[in-house]
Amino acid sequence: MESFVTYKLDNGIAAITMDDGKANAIGLRMLEELNTALDQAEADKAVVVIAGRPGMFSAGFDLKVFKGDPADQMRMLTGGARLSQRLLDFPYPVIAACTGHAIAMGSFLLMSCDLRIGVSAGARFHVNEVIIGMTVPHFALEVCKQRLSPAYLHEATVTAQPYAPVDALTAGFVDAIVPAEELAASVQEQAERIKALVPRSFAATKRRLRKSTMDAIAVAIEADIEDWASLGKAQS
Repeated sequence: MESFVTYKLDNGIAAITMDDGKANAIGLRMLEELNTALDQAEADKAVVVIAGRPGMFSAGFDLKVFKGDPADQMRMLTGGARLSQRLLDFPYPVIAACTGHAIAMGSFLLMSCDLRIGVSAGARFHVNEVIIGMTVPHFALEVCKQRLSPAYLHEATVTAQPYAPVDALTAGFVDAIVPAEELAASVQEQAERIKALVPRSFAATKRRLRKSTMDAIAVAIEADIEDWASLGKAQS
């Protein structure tokens, strides 16, 4: 069975690439493989680059899981929330190479990274939960608050406005956009720059800056778990 996630370490930069051949759905297997890759990157003390397949960063949680065992739903949802929490607190820099669409959990994964570079065409950035009959999780709202411009936060989360790359840059989904053919080189340039940061100082400053966010996310995840457990009981 081919892996959904590949890991490649090169001169202190760990490339973690998601490719399930489809939408890069964040299901149980993808979560397990992403966390294993992050474990390795942390052991390697490496700058992390998380990328998707061409045209697709991630379309979000695996919708097939929502049709199955409530216990699996809980594992997936909690795992996604914990992954965002982990990335926000990761002790080494994390760069997102947003190769295409970033939707729902895919956008939360994107906004949990330290630096986000996306393609300038052919991508949609979308917090689409309310369109598909879901409520945006508490943890996801905290992720959005710490990245999206206040002027766009309500529009993006409550009215589910989709954004093309130029507007996504203004809204705060990404920090920069470049043509697809320049993405790899742009990400590599930034990874080399960030690699020069002193790890201890980087981690301490990042955690100091994000303390209120991390405190809020810890509370949010507990609220989400309570909500998801109630939903699971209602379905059983």
